[in-house]
Amino acid sequence: MTTSPAPGEGPVRPVSVSLHEGTIAALKERTGKRGMSAYVEALIQRQLERERLRELIEDAETAHGPVDQAAVEAKRALLRGDTASTDAA
Repeated sequence: MTTSPAPGEGPVRPVSVSLHEGTIAALKERTGKRGMSAYVEALIQRQLERERLRELIEDAETAHGPVDQAAVEAKRALLRGDTASTDAA
């Protein structure tokens, strides 16, 4: 049984995608002509990671119920160092 390489792994192959001219111009301005592939590769990998994280969250919420938003906000306050809001954590 062969498995497909994970995102970011395996040989590099050229593919054709269609983009709006304005998107191409903005991309070239940001990356230069030679940096476009690496930039697009990083964007796609990041989007795939976000989608996978969303799937994991949905699976966890299915198994354990929805996240307690008050607890999430309390933990965010802790991470920010907001000591006035950490009493609930």
